Amino acid sequence: MKYKVIYLFIFLAVIAGCHSNQSNHPAKLRVGIYSGDQPTQTKEKIKPFQQYLETELKMPVEIVFTSDYTTLVEGIQRKKLDVVQLSPFAYVLATQKDCLVPLVTIAENHIRTEYHSFIFTYPSSPINSIEDLKKHAKELTLCFADPASASGHLIPRAYLKSIGLDPETSFKEVIFAGSHPASLLSVKNKKIDIGCSTNELGYQRLIVNGSLKEGDLKSLWVSDPIINDAICASKELDKAFIEKIKNAYLEVDQKNPIAFAGSISRYYSDASHMQFIPTYDSLYDNIRRIAESIKELKTVK
Repeated sequence: MKYKVIYLFIFLAVIAGCHSNQSNHPAKLRVGIYSGDQPTQTKEKIKPFQQYLETELKMPVEIVFTSDYTTLVEGIQRKKLDVVQLSPFAYVLATQKDCLVPLVTIAENHIRTEYHSFIFTYPSSPINSIEDLKKHAKELTLCFADPASASGHLIPRAYLKSIGLDPETSFKEVIFAGSHPASLLSVKNKKIDIGCSTNELGYQRLIVNGSLKEGDLKSLWVSDPIINDAICASKELDKAFIEKIKNAYLEVDQKNPIAFAGSISRYYSDASHMQFIPTYDSLYDNIRRIAESIKELKTVK
């Protein structure tokens, strides 16, 4: 099926790179960023952050925008990127060959931010509960978001399996929409019956930018909190240079609030009480355990 091919692509991306332990200091820093649901606006808002990094690191900085997390995983594994911001599941996938150093995550009032996955349908759907979903699954189409998304794929997949709904066999059809906005809008427009995405960083963001409004989707299930993205550096970089990059992120909210606000604008419209704080590999162990529990995701070891 389509998503099995995507799993293989992710696995090949994971094993393809990171065979060298030599450290280095590149002539140009390449930073990979998921462009979000408004790529043109994101690129404009990121410019002050790019300039901030160039000033702090005293070197050219190239921002590489992608439309999915899998490309970021592949980019840093193949040594085409030096720093990336990864969703929790993408981070777990990318660390299989011990290639990354986790640096920071997004915080509010110095407390790590979290978000939720949710499963939803359109308001007029006859599916009003998880019990309805279980009863009529064979008649329904289901879409996940990005294959490397925690909230748009891993977490809802694990939940569905826990209640006896195997995406491989239980639904009429299962696809990947490719992104959170695509998943949300596909269901809103009734092209797909059931969707999976993130509430705060997906649905609410589309409401803010006017693509959706409150009531356009009907929630059927909401997950426990999920730890936020990890910003990581390639382990091949010089250790002192990695520390310098980390400090630049940790200090940006104070040194250049405009640059900081632009760097998180894909997800948060108000950065006044937010900042970057250190993150650690062990914080993502729960995501690893969930991935390891799913047979078709045994690329995670």
